[in-house]
Amino acid sequence: MFLRDDQWGKLEPLMLGRKGNPGVSGRNNRLFIEAVLWHISGKCCWSELPSEFGGWNSVYMRFRRWNQSGCWRQMLEDLRDDTELSGVIRRIAAYADQQTQSAARRKTRRAEREIYRASVTHIGKETAASNDSEADSHWLSLVDAV
Repeated sequence: MFLRDDQWGKLEPLMLGRKGNPGVSGRNNRLFIEAVLWHISGKCCWSELPSEFGGWNSVYMRFRRWNQSGCWRQMLEDLRDDTELSGVIRRIAAYADQQTQSAARRKTRRAEREIYRASVTHIGKETAASNDSEADSHWLSLVDAV
């Protein structure tokens, strides 16, 4: 485990899905945070999380949702006075920022590929159309010559 009980006591009230909040509560927020810390410590990729943390895809999707909602940054802001615990959350927030930037780069590259494909297809159609008209002209010239 990465978190001590005293650290968890400070972190628990900041969690999304805690007991007493409206909506669905997280099954085990501490285990989730431990799984994220395990992952970012470089011990494994998401799909290699030990089964004691639960399903890796559930952990990953929850991490993504928390990242998209800005939860990690908010927790970091809430813990700015606690240097030890903010260091732990800062590592998670930095990793989350890297994931956000990586997703943005992938989205940009995908859009650029689509633009390129559309331009290549358009040029290919123009070339084919001009070749067709040249072939037709040649055929018609032969027919007229007879």
